Amino acid sequence: MDTFEQIAERERQFLLQTYNRYPIVLARGKGVFLYDINEKRYLDFVSGLGVNALGHAHPRIVKAIREQAAKLVHVSNLYYHEYQGPLAEKLCALAGSSSGMSRAFFSISGTEAIEGSIKLARLAGHRAGGEAKCRLVALEGSYHGRTFGALSLTGQDKHRKGFEPLLEDVTFVKQNDLEGLRAAVNDNTCAIVLEPIFGEGGIHECSVEFLQECRTLADRHRVALIFDEIQCGLGRTGTMFAFQSFGVIPDIVAIAKPIAAGLPLGAFIAKEEFATAIAPGQHGTTFGGGPLACRIALEFLAIVEEEKLLENVNKVGAYLQQELKGLVEKRAAAIAVRGRGFIQGIQLEIPARPIVDAGLAEGVLFNSTQDTVVRFLPPFQMEEKHIDRGIRVLNKLLGKKRRAAA
Repeated sequence: MDTFEQIAERERQFLLQTYNRYPIVLARGKGVFLYDINEKRYLDFVSGLGVNALGHAHPRIVKAIREQAAKLVHVSNLYYHEYQGPLAEKLCALAGSSSGMSRAFFSISGTEAIEGSIKLARLAGHRAGGEAKCRLVALEGSYHGRTFGALSLTGQDKHRKGFEPLLEDVTFVKQNDLEGLRAAVNDNTCAIVLEPIFGEGGIHECSVEFLQECRTLADRHRVALIFDEIQCGLGRTGTMFAFQSFGVIPDIVAIAKPIAAGLPLGAFIAKEEFATAIAPGQHGTTFGGGPLACRIALEFLAIVEEEKLLENVNKVGAYLQQELKGLVEKRAAAIAVRGRGFIQGIQLEIPARPIVDAGLAEGVLFNSTQDTVVRFLPPFQMEEKHIDRGIRVLNKLLGKKRRAAA
């Protein structure tokens, strides 16, 4: 077996240097733990950036992959297979009949789901108001992906820099700025695109009032309200969809990360009035919605339901928040806690990356975002004892205690 140095050197020679990787080579996983090539164990609070919601090597997922890989992996969307329709039906059912979402499209990533969503919104906009109805409204600080359409909606200069010009018909407003939102949306707007909870943007929630105003303006101006739930959806907030946690229903919702338990799959689900704007040949994908990924997605959803994992997300997520708030009270470097369920972050007064680096030595995988936020996206099976372990390590790494009030 190659050493860490050999593996890293080969990547330095032959890969585009687009990732600032941590200095470990992971070899296998089991449950909420990962193991490196030297068999050191790590408690996983990252879960593949939210992808591994069932942890690692879940026996039902392993069994289903083996069975389906021996039968049929890919056929393209020229033909029917037995899993894509049932998966679409299941997702629409989970969204709820009251949501009005009745049709799905499958992609291979969250970014591709966003691209499809805004294409659909453009088509629906043109149908409702002609060619001028094409403008998009997005939020400052948001993150939607790295392809040109998704990047055009991403409200962070660090991701956009060097790739301009992007789509020109995008207006950015501040998260939770009601007046800015009202000024931005008009009859030439075709879509409002937002994350209910910023993921890469530092775990900032949209207020219910803001989301309700998005819904009101979308209805008034015949605009598609698009929720990007790629990171915060599919159970991470304690409900299957994040919009169910906030009580505001979008017209289109984009999902991805955990849906196929680590296999590449994304989707968007749309209300009928928007779904009917598209015709055969106007959108497509080679790999999206294949039999292997769709079967595993059905298994993922069944496991979440049968193992009552949403209940665990709510229970243990509340415990995680309680313990993180305890760190804010005790440690001078910790300022605030944000998020809910199993998508949470602790805001620091110091850079977060050194904390994450030091966590490796302690056998705990944390994740940093926006320079000063430690983000938590744990697997749905994580227990309170695992939270205790992570909090002990974080408490140690944060160092200086907060002074008691005089």
